[in-house]
Amino acid sequence: MKTTFQPICPSREEGSNCMSVLSELVKIRLTFLVLLTTLVGYYLGTTGKINIFLLFHALFGTCLLASGASVLNQLLEKDLDARMPRTQSRPLPTGQISPRSALILGISISCLGILWLALFANLLTAGLGLITLVSYLFIYTPLKKITHLNTVIGAIPGALPPLMGWTAATGSVDIHGWSLFMILFFWQLPHFMAIAWLYREDYGKAGFVMLPNVDPNGQRTGRSAVVYAMGLLPISLFPSLLGLTGIIYFLGALCLGLLFIKYAIQFKMELNSIRAKKLFWASILYLPLLLILMVLDKVK
Repeated sequence: MKTTFQPICPSREEGSNCMSVLSELVKIRLTFLVLLTTLVGYYLGTTGKINIFLLFHALFGTCLLASGASVLNQLLEKDLDARMPRTQSRPLPTGQISPRSALILGISISCLGILWLALFANLLTAGLGLITLVSYLFIYTPLKKITHLNTVIGAIPGALPPLMGWTAATGSVDIHGWSLFMILFFWQLPHFMAIAWLYREDYGKAGFVMLPNVDPNGQRTGRSAVVYAMGLLPISLFPSLLGLTGIIYFLGALCLGLLFIKYAIQFKMELNSIRAKKLFWASILYLPLLLILMVLDKVK
């Protein structure tokens, strides 16, 4: 029997929504964050004049890879997404794109992203991209239904983009690049704790095993947010201690870290939606401000 490929936007009427469907599939805001951290990693790793062409190829390949990973992640979780109010309007649960089309799209752009990085950046960056893709899809995603430790494990692929930017610029992995990885790793955990607490009922209905779902009184959730926020503070100072950034970044990172800890402590002391939202927004503001300080105070 002859089979045909179902397009993402199969009719003229749906064509007007094609861009919104694609934006949702590739999680455009998350992909933007990935590119932002990759860009900062590349900039900090660059000595002398920036190679614009290499930067473009590193960002483009990373964009393809992150977009493909997002599509495949939604494909793997389409039935679970259909159970949660905040995700049930995504393209796959609503039938705006078929699973087969999503599979072809996700695999195509993921593979193209890895190939692009290998050909136009370097093999090390492509290798890190492949590790990111595999660990995100085949380790983190299945573990979300098994153990609450999925959050910690999922923070590993989430923290690799700035290291990929660093390796694209330098062609090597060293302590400077790892310091950028560790900053993003620790930042994600209080951020995710706030989200997991806010949507703990949704996660429970969908079958995800998040810490708030196995911690009814929230004490471990609040304590984890504080511990990781406190761990982030000294880690965030490493770029200055390692000579990547100057005193302005050091003082700024110190102030931002103390404020982040304050919101994490308030969340621990008062486990409610208001405090969770404040911690969430504190994390959203913290990261771009920290990255801006890195860029502005890079040691030439």
